[in-house]
Amino acid sequence: MTANYDLVITGGRVLDPESNLDAKRNVGVRDGKIAAVTQDALEGKETIDASGHVVCPGFIDGHVHVVDSPLGQKGALRDGVTTTMDLETGGFPVPHWYDNLKGKSQTNYGCNASAAAARTAVFHADYRNQTGKLKSPTGNMVTDVFAGVPVGFEWTNRLATDDEIKDILGIIEEGLGQGALGVAPPSGYMVNAFTSQEGAGMAKLSGEFGRLMHVHTRFSSQRPPTTGVLAVEEQLALIAAYGGGLMIAHMSAQTLSLTDTALALIDEARDRGLQAIAEIYPYNYGAAGNGVGADYLAPDNYQNNMGRNYSDIIDTQTGKKLDQATYDEMVKNDPNHPVLFYNATEEDMEKAIAHPTAIVGSDAFPFTDPKTGKLVTDWDTPWETVNNHPRTTGTHGKVLRMVREKKLLSLMSAVSKMSYQYAKFLEDNGCAQMANKGRIKVGADADITVFDPDTVTDNSALEQGKNSLPSTGIPYVVVNGTIVVKDSKVLKGVHPGQAIRN
Repeated sequence: MTANYDLVITGGRVLDPESNLDAKRNVGVRDGKIAAVTQDALEGKETIDASGHVVCPGFIDGHVHVVDSPLGQKGALRDGVTTTMDLETGGFPVPHWYDNLKGKSQTNYGCNASAAAARTAVFHADYRNQTGKLKSPTGNMVTDVFAGVPVGFEWTNRLATDDEIKDILGIIEEGLGQGALGVAPPSGYMVNAFTSQEGAGMAKLSGEFGRLMHVHTRFSSQRPPTTGVLAVEEQLALIAAYGGGLMIAHMSAQTLSLTDTALALIDEARDRGLQAIAEIYPYNYGAAGNGVGADYLAPDNYQNNMGRNYSDIIDTQTGKKLDQATYDEMVKNDPNHPVLFYNATEEDMEKAIAHPTAIVGSDAFPFTDPKTGKLVTDWDTPWETVNNHPRTTGTHGKVLRMVREKKLLSLMSAVSKMSYQYAKFLEDNGCAQMANKGRIKVGADADITVFDPDTVTDNSALEQGKNSLPSTGIPYVVVNGTIVVKDSKVLKGVHPGQAIRN
């Protein structure tokens, strides 16, 4: 038999969430595309024996703050992710963000236009012009912060003037014109500084360009008057007025015990034609994006509105719980110190993960040295030597383990939430490339994940030395037809990732 395919995956249980195919099939790959899904025998230049394994679309994660990190990509691949995007914080300048990854990315990559960076650029001219001490090496504000670039956090607490708002919106419009997938306004980090004019202006631009907004909503609360549901309503009103799509980031972390109400609200909006979706991570604790001084961790909110206490906040570097004294000292002297914090209950989080229309996003965070707190990005770094939130390396493995152990949702539903549903939402909101991702069908991009449903699991946990451990039970990952994970090892120097861009 002639080797008609570059790669053949044989004997696996193929799951295609678009067609609902769940059957033993052979998959043939040619020129980076899926060229055959069949019961017939296939011959290829390279073969993967997937007997006893699931063959499914590569996972898509739009909530990754380490897209530009070699170690971050390595962890994502071990977790079955073939496409990583930063939709929450975004990139700036957009061409700089994409150029930084061209030809050297192991995963597919994409970003939104960054509202945080746009505000910083207006408040600090050097950052906008990419000159002087505030120059960004990657176009990623999160990386800048952890790398010690003096970005500052004025974007979180400064009210913009009318002229500054025009300038901020001009930068967002420019980013959309340069191919950003949408707009990234993380209003939850600038609760008292992000004006209604900015929010409406960004929503209008998103609608005009036919793109989406990925929003960490304004309030993290389950008590009136500033509930997480009210924050969802704020964003739904904007897309109702201006069009475009809305993805609510890690929603259960903001809506808490009101998550059922928020999910019902989004489903009602969808039934009426609005493009809205909730994104959830499978943990009931988060990581503060701008550190212990984050608005939502202030006692009047975290304890009163979220029902938590000082001891529910954990120093990321030491693993120790805070008390009032250590919290006050840290906020005063090191307000950007990285911390983890409990938010929703486990029950509310699990119900959100299982909700049919919700999708999965990790909110993957930068790796740091536990001794110095400095950013770590090197591909060869041993996993047990760095600190992180367990979600960075464990999100998708954990969802699959929850399917097996807790029967919260079907395997097909879980795969769909991590691939097809994510792709379809992006496709429906301006990203034509996503029509070829999240599927196992002829003509689709050959982004493929192979996992053992009986053993796949997350291994990361809160304990020091364990919080960055990669998932296991995912022996093969293929990106654009190229094997990147083989026998559970990420292949160094293999960079088939392509830009996902408008």
